[in-house]
Amino acid sequence: MSNETSDLKIISSDLKEKGAVVMMGFPGSGLVGSIALQYLVDQMEFTHIGDITSRFFPPMSMMQKGVIHAAVRIYEKEGFAALVADIPIHPAICYEVANGILDWLEDYDVKEIVTIAGIVTNEAEKRVFGVASDEEAVSKISDHTIILPMGSISGIASSLLTECKLRKIPCIGLLGETVNNPDPRAAVSAINVLNDLYSLNLDTAPLLEQAEEIEMTMQRLAEEVQGSEVPQQKKENLPMYG
Repeated sequence: MSNETSDLKIISSDLKEKGAVVMMGFPGSGLVGSIALQYLVDQMEFTHIGDITSRFFPPMSMMQKGVIHAAVRIYEKEGFAALVADIPIHPAICYEVANGILDWLEDYDVKEIVTIAGIVTNEAEKRVFGVASDEEAVSKISDHTIILPMGSISGIASSLLTECKLRKIPCIGLLGETVNNPDPRAAVSAINVLNDLYSLNLDTAPLLEQAEEIEMTMQRLAEEVQGSEVPQQKKENLPMYG
């Protein structure tokens, strides 16, 4: 099945089951959504059924073992679908992308949509904050996340939540507490919530091992950079800009 507008092209097989739970992860703070969902589809052996492209996407494709993969991919398995992206969605096209995806999903009577993203805080606890498109969806996640009482979110997650609310499609936003570096630990926290909500029983131990490797690598690089830094001039001798 191909669904194309001037903004978005979706080339995919039909979802096998109506009433699926659709999970979406796009790059953002900590790459939480992308890391979590790519790990999920790999470990649970989801089937790749389609791809999404757009003239507004950056001209970039992912490669694995010499084979090109689209930067936004669609997967499916037993009542679940997952959209995994390797490219950030520019704010100028978030509305178009969100609506294009939801238009494509209209024929499948989806049960609910889950969008996974990161949220930067001053803490390092790796909590998961929750938002939703309606009060019923909020009650579903209230025991598994910290409900945000007030504030704002932005980006593609915001567009998806808003458009789902307007279309009366239940939508949940899981926001993993993170920093701006790739953050597998925040992704693990988000997966743990998915495990609780949908009884996925997905083992996160391998992802935690990757987190330790990434942290050790970053620490080593930071030490190397610090050791190679040239002593800075006194502040009063530095030129001023802007």
